Amino acid sequence: MPIEWLLFPLLGIVAGVLAGLLGVGGGLVLVAALAWLLPRMGIPAESAMHAALASSLASIVLTAAASARSHAKRGAVLWSTAAWMVPGLLAGGAFGSGIAVGIPGDVLRLGVAGYCLIAAAQLLFSKPHPGAGDVVPRGPLMTAAGGGIGVVSALVGIGGGSMTVPLLVWRGVAPVRAVATSSACGVAIGIGSALGYMLHRPPGGLAAHSIGYVYLPAALGVAAASVLAAPYGTRLAHRISGPQLKRVFALFLVAVAVSLLLEG
Repeated sequence: MPIEWLLFPLLGIVAGVLAGLLGVGGGLVLVAALAWLLPRMGIPAESAMHAALASSLASIVLTAAASARSHAKRGAVLWSTAAWMVPGLLAGGAFGSGIAVGIPGDVLRLGVAGYCLIAAAQLLFSKPHPGAGDVVPRGPLMTAAGGGIGVVSALVGIGGGSMTVPLLVWRGVAPVRAVATSSACGVAIGIGSALGYMLHRPPGGLAAHSIGYVYLPAALGVAAASVLAAPYGTRLAHRISGPQLKRVFALFLVAVAVSLLLEG
């Protein structure tokens, strides 16, 4: 095993803590880190950004599942809301991956950075729905929202937390429950998006140990460590107040956006 592969479990620890704390699989951090690492491991430069997105999404399946399980033990997941969103998340993730493979890597990088800044502004300046904490969003509109979240998540390589959390908070869900429910939704996004990326063959091919655009050492190494780390992030999330959690999330997104822009 190449020694460089040991970097992936280290990234997984970061991803797992973020999954429990923020309701994401650490996808935004993973995309930025993998976009820098993969070209140094033999991934063609023109496919590196796509491989970073695909590998991040594949790892998110287990990361988000571990986070959701930990939140569920505390009774924080709104399962009925997640059930309405899952069909849209699966379809949107598969569709979005098909779009992403046709977009140049530099354009994807700028898109991810811009998206992070928009989501951060939404969290910092939006006002919660009156009676926040008592609402359980359901219905076809949540399925449609899941479709849009799935498409964008596949394009930026995330578990959708930076869209699902603000959406649920705006609808009146308490931030910690929004984070918990977002983790459950991230499993569906990861499955739909990763399968989509696996079914596309990169021009010129990728390095060994890949299926489509998914680089297996990265996806599996990150997932294995993140599953163990996610419960620690969950415990921290339940100790932080709602407004504080929103501010932490927003600052996290700004930092990732800056790192991606500097890489470009």
